[in-house]
Formats: sequence, C-alpha cells, structure tokens
Amino acid sequence: MIDHASRTPFPYEHRDFTGNCEGSVMAVNMLRVTSRRFVASTCQRSSSTLAYADRLDYPAPPCRFVDDVDLSADMQSLKAKEQGDWKSLSVDEKRALYRLSFDKSYSEMRAPTGEWKYIIGGVFGLLSVAIFFYGLQKKFIAPPLPITMTKEWQQDQMKYNIAIRNNPVTGLASKWDYEKNDWKK
Repeated sequence: MIDHASRTPFPYEHRDFTGNCEGSVMAVNMLRVTSRRFVASTCQRSSSTLAYADRLDYPAPPCRFVDDVDLSADMQSLKAKEQGDWKSLSVDEKRALYRLSFDKSYSEMRAPTGEWKYIIGGVFGLLSVAIFFYGLQKKFIAPPLPITMTKEWQQDQMKYNIAIRNNPVTGLASKWDYEKNDWKK
C-alpha cells in the first residue's frame, strides 16, 4: 500500500477527508502543457537590443547612449579614467562622460520642441480644405435657395400677415398701428 501522506501533493491535486488522492488526469495534463508553454515563452531570448530613449517619465534608460563598440580611442581612454577618482576629472571630461551615457540633460528634455506649430498648421490646413470643399459644394452642387428665402418675399409675407391681422395679441399684428398705418412706437 502506498502512503499518500508521506509525499508532497502535486498541484491541482485534491484530497478528500480520508487523505485519498482524487487527482484529475486532465488537470495534471493541463499543468504539463501550460508549464511547457510558460517555459517556452520565457526562455526564448529576444534577438533585439534595447533602444535608447530620453524620457522624463523614465529618466535613466538601462542602456547607454553610445555603445562601447562605437567609441573612439580618446573616448575609450576617458572611459578608463571614469573607473578612477572623479575629482581628478575636469568639467569637460565629466560632460563628455555624461554624453556617452545620456543624449540629453533634464533641461534639454524639458525644453519646448516647437511641435505645437505643426499641430496648429495641420489644423488650419484641414480647416482650409474643409472650407474649400464647402465653397465648391455651395457653388456647384447645392440647389439654389427657394424663392421664399429672398428679402422681397419675406417683406411681402410680413405685409400679408399684417393685412390679415395675424396673431394680434403678441405677434406681428400687435406691433402695427392700423389707424396710422405704421409701426407702434
């Protein structure tokens, strides 16, 4: 008889109150498949390298701006000096070492870029295109306005409404003096 209490239980293994194992074969197989997938996805190395980017929200990227492979001879000697005492380095050497690691300083990252000019120019460009197409549509595509939209028609309509005493309490006829044949003052 196998002593189930002496061994450690497998994941997804269920024991009832007597200590007997009721492990599901499907659960064990699922664990094997998922663990293989997990290992396969985490162990594969990426062929790409880290890309350098100056960002204020992530100020110190994990890679340097200039790779060690791309250094000139005097930069390599400066890099060797970097391992020693920094008090012996001049200000220009410290600046050069900073530029090896970082492309921009914080003040350069915070400086305005002028990108807003392109955005405003694009907005005005799109507005001008929209106005141009509106003018084309108004001139060549849209039908002419009906006769009821002309000034003469509206004046004749107002005279007609006054003549038939249309809306005499609060409307147009209430503001017309029918005895003087003129507007009330």
